[in-house]
Amino acid sequence: MQPFGTVALGPYQEAVATTLQELAEQRAIARIWERDFTLWQPEPTEIANRLGWLDIPEELYGQLDMLNNVLSEAACASRYTHALVLGMGGSSLAPELFGKVFGDDAPGGCYPTPRLHLAILDSTAPANVRAAADALDPARALFVVSTKSGGTVETLSFMKHFYNWTAAALGKERAGEHFIAITDPRSKLVTLAEQLGFRGKFLNNPNIGGRYSALSYFGLIPAALAGVNVAQLLKRALTMRRACQHEAPAANPGAWLGAVMATLTQAGRDKLTLIVSEPLASFGDWVEQLVAESTGKAAVGILPVVGEPLGSPEVYGEDRLFVHLRLADDDTHDAGVAALSAAGHPVIRIDLDDIYDLGPQFFLWEFATAIASARLGINPYDQPNVEAAKVLARQLVESYTEEGTLPESTPAPLTPAALEAFLVQAQPGDYIAIQAYVPTTPETDAALQALRTRLRERTRLATTVGYGPRYLHSTGQLHKGDAGNGLFIHFTADIQQDLPIPDAAGSEASALTFGVLQTAQAFGDRQALLDAGRRVIHFHLSADVVADIETLL
Repeated sequence: MQPFGTVALGPYQEAVATTLQELAEQRAIARIWERDFTLWQPEPTEIANRLGWLDIPEELYGQLDMLNNVLSEAACASRYTHALVLGMGGSSLAPELFGKVFGDDAPGGCYPTPRLHLAILDSTAPANVRAAADALDPARALFVVSTKSGGTVETLSFMKHFYNWTAAALGKERAGEHFIAITDPRSKLVTLAEQLGFRGKFLNNPNIGGRYSALSYFGLIPAALAGVNVAQLLKRALTMRRACQHEAPAANPGAWLGAVMATLTQAGRDKLTLIVSEPLASFGDWVEQLVAESTGKAAVGILPVVGEPLGSPEVYGEDRLFVHLRLADDDTHDAGVAALSAAGHPVIRIDLDDIYDLGPQFFLWEFATAIASARLGINPYDQPNVEAAKVLARQLVESYTEEGTLPESTPAPLTPAALEAFLVQAQPGDYIAIQAYVPTTPETDAALQALRTRLRERTRLATTVGYGPRYLHSTGQLHKGDAGNGLFIHFTADIQQDLPIPDAAGSEASALTFGVLQTAQAFGDRQALLDAGRRVIHFHLSADVVADIETLL
C-alpha cells in the first residue's frame, strides 16, 4: 500500500536512498515487529512496555460488537445526545479529530442514526470550562473521563467540576451514571469510577503511550460515540499495518516516510510543515503531538508546523519539508504546493480517497515516527523534559493553597517595539512558538493566526500556535528538549470570572480555582523554558484578548 502521490525530494533523494539501504542492513523493520528495544536505546525502559500500538488495530477489530454497543446503549437506551471528552494530549486529540472530521450538524441521539455530538474539553481557562457546560443539558450529557495515568490534574479537575454540576441538576444518586472512564488498569481513576458509580470503565492496553493511542480505546470509544464506522476505520488501518510489515524499506510506506523525515532533519530541514485539506485540518494537531513529543529530546527535534497559512515560496526559509495531505478532488492547495516544489523545496503528497483513510494515516505516522526516531538516535516513547514544568506548577499550587497568593511577574510592555526587540535575536533555522494561556474562541484563533502570519513574513521563520495548558501535553516536550532554536511568545490574560475546582467529587469545598491552576501552569512552563536557556517574552493581556493581540500587529 503506497499512499504517496507526487514526491519531489530534489537533491535529498540520494541521501534518502542511502538511509533506506542502511535501514535494510540494520533490519530496522523486522526489529520493530520483533519488539527489539535496542533499535532505539540500549535499555528497555519506557520502550519494551510501549509497543502495544503495533497490535492494537487487530486487537480491537475483534471487539467491534462491544464498540458498537457503547454507542447504542448511550444514544438509544440512555437517550444521551451529547458526549464531552475530558482529557489532555493523547486522550483528547484523536477524539477531537473524530468529532470535527466525522461529526455533522444532525441531531444527536438514537434516530435516525445513532450518534452523539462529540466535544472536547482540554482547557483550564474558566471561560472554556463554563462554555462547555453551557452547551450541555445535564440530563442528556455523557462525560468521558480519559486519562492513561488516572492522575492527570486537568482531567480530574474537569471530572470533579462536572460531577458536581451533574449532581446539582439531577441528584447525587444519578450523577455517576452520566460518566464513563477510559484509563489503564489499576490507575487511580479505576477506583474513583467505582466509588462514584460510573456507568462504565474501559481499561486500555497499558503498553501504549498516549500519543500512540488513537486506535485504542482512547480514540475509538469517542469515535464510536460520534457515530464513526469503526469497522471501516480499523479495516483500512489494518491494510496499512500489513504494508508496514514489508521488510524492504523502500516498499514500506511507514519506513519510507520515516527515512525521509530523519534524513531531511539531519540535513537541516527539520520543520515538518503540513498542508492539509480543510476537512482534515485537525489531523495536523494529532500529528503535531506524535512527532513533537516523540522526537523533541536530547537536543534533537522535528518541529511539526500545522495550521500555518500556505504562503508563496519566498516566505519560507531553507529548513522546511512540506507534506501535502490531500483529500480526493480537493485542489485548493495544488497550485501553491506546486510553486513550493518548483522553488526547490522538498514536497511529499499523501492522497486520501475519503475521510476513512485517516485510519491508515494513524498507523503510517506512528510507524514513520518510530523509524525516524531510530535514525535520530532517540527514544520515541519517553518525555524526559515534561516533568520540569509540572513540578514548578505543582510547587506554585502548593504555595497558593498555603499562602493564598501566586508570585508576581513582570511582563513586557504590550507594544510592537517590545516584540521587535525580542525578534532581533532570531537566526535562520529558528522557529517562533506562540503560547497562549487565554480562552479559546474563534476570534482569538483568527487574531493568533494573523500574528503568526505577520511574524513569518517578517522573519521567514516557521511559526506555531498553542493554547495552554493544552500544548504542554503536545509540543511542550520539544520546546525544552530540542536544540534550543525556539523563540517563545508567551501570553497570559486577565480572568473575568473564575471557577472553583472541588476538592473532591461531591464536595463543595474548594481550595483551588481553574484560573489559579492555569496561571500556575503558565508560570511553571515559562520558568522551565527559562531554566532550559530558551528565549522567552511574556505579554499579559487584558480581558479583551483580541484587541490586545492586534496591538502587537
